Amino acid sequence: MALLKEAAIPIGRMVFIPKASGMTKDSLEVEANGQYQIIERPDRFEIKNAECCRSILVKVKTKE
Repeated sequence: MALLKEAAIPIGRMVFIPKASGMTKDSLEVEANGQYQIIERPDRFEIKNAECCRSILVKVKTKE
């Protein structure tokens, strides 16, 4: 597994992860200490904080 991003996401914000060739939403593994939402765009993935009252910590890795 390769670590793509490790970040704290404030309330209502998101983190952007650029897409590499052949990456899909299913090829990502996300570890978080709260609720989140993954949105797949043509050029990137967006991981949004879905918690109502706090920031969350996320680690995004590729599955291998």
